[in-house]
Amino acid sequence: MKRGFFTIMSAQFFSSLADNALFVAAVQLLRSSKEAPWQQAALVPMFALFYVLLAPFVGAFADSMPKGRVMLISNFIKIGGCLLMLFGTHPLMSYAIVGLGAAAYSPAKYGILTELLPTSQLVKANGWIEGLTIASIILGVLLGGQLVGPILSPWLLAFDFPFCSTSIDTPPEAAISVLIFVYLLAAWFNTHIPLSGVEMRPMPKRLTSLLPDFWVCNTRLWRDKLGQISLAATTLIWGVAGNLRFIVLAWAAAALGYTVTQASALQGVVAIGMAAGAVVASLRMRLEDGPRVITLGIGMGILIILLIFIKNVWLAAPFLILLGALGGFLVVPMNALLQHRGHNLMGAGRSIAVQNFNEQACILGLGAAYSLSTGLGLPTFASITAFGLVIAGFMWLIRRWHASNCVRHRAEVEHLLGIARNDNLHG
Repeated sequence: MKRGFFTIMSAQFFSSLADNALFVAAVQLLRSSKEAPWQQAALVPMFALFYVLLAPFVGAFADSMPKGRVMLISNFIKIGGCLLMLFGTHPLMSYAIVGLGAAAYSPAKYGILTELLPTSQLVKANGWIEGLTIASIILGVLLGGQLVGPILSPWLLAFDFPFCSTSIDTPPEAAISVLIFVYLLAAWFNTHIPLSGVEMRPMPKRLTSLLPDFWVCNTRLWRDKLGQISLAATTLIWGVAGNLRFIVLAWAAAALGYTVTQASALQGVVAIGMAAGAVVASLRMRLEDGPRVITLGIGMGILIILLIFIKNVWLAAPFLILLGALGGFLVVPMNALLQHRGHNLMGAGRSIAVQNFNEQACILGLGAAYSLSTGLGLPTFASITAFGLVIAGFMWLIRRWHASNCVRHRAEVEHLLGIARNDNLHG
């Protein structure tokens, strides 16, 4: 791997670390403010909101300037969301602004991989970036849980800046203040990301012209016989992963009586499994192997349903590790195949923006449905069961879809797999 790759990894790690710790702090802020439970679940779709609304524009934005600069700007947008939360803006609105920064960040983060690295290293690079991102999720939720917990929060609240009086009076506010400095550290790494040498594509003068361009790119990827399968699978798997952050908190409270601090450790357990699955996939899977792992998605849906029968933390821990491992093993080859097809069809930034639009729309849709069910009074276990059934059902449909493609469009599918295989060998 090139030296600049590890600078990208460092920037991604600290930015994602802060994102996940901030989620825990925002949940605790809502709980301490006695807000309705549905608002806690709504944090997930609110974070995804700008991914969906700005998808036609962020890919072109990422391609219009060096991607390290895009990532730098994005981190300062996230800092702005934190400051809004501290100054009294509703946590849902503030967290949506952080999601705006993340929406701009993602096309640059993934797009630069295809600019710096040959095709033969894409699966390995995705294993690195997904593994490190998942490590940041583990540490982020643990950090967030500890920052709002009874050990660190009193120490943070007792700290005073010299010659400066702040209005930080609660554990969640103290946690958010610390996370601003984590975002600043990520921004410092952004300034050291090397130029890739790829020619920039300037933003058009009329931004509305990007709408038909985005629609064409989205349609092109959905019509590609490999792109559509990898896009459908990664869309659903990230929809699951995004909402599992809150579902694990809700399940731990209902089944084990855990606080946010205690439940955040179980979120970390899921992420450990995802990291392990991602690492194994990066070592054993090739670019063209992605469609072979679709069945694991059905298993994820079934495991989510079985979660409601677990009442003991010692049984829950290995179970959650297995759940995460299935997701991690599935997403790495699928992500790499999707990036490969997208890069060939339309360019890195635009393909990642299309991917983000679909994945975050799924997170938003699943999260909104889960929030609605909670708001209507559906018990936690019933909501989790419905969530698992939806996941298993859609993954089964995706598997049938790919099997149909292999029968009806066999020559095209084999041709595209051959391209991936050759690029993997010679890229």
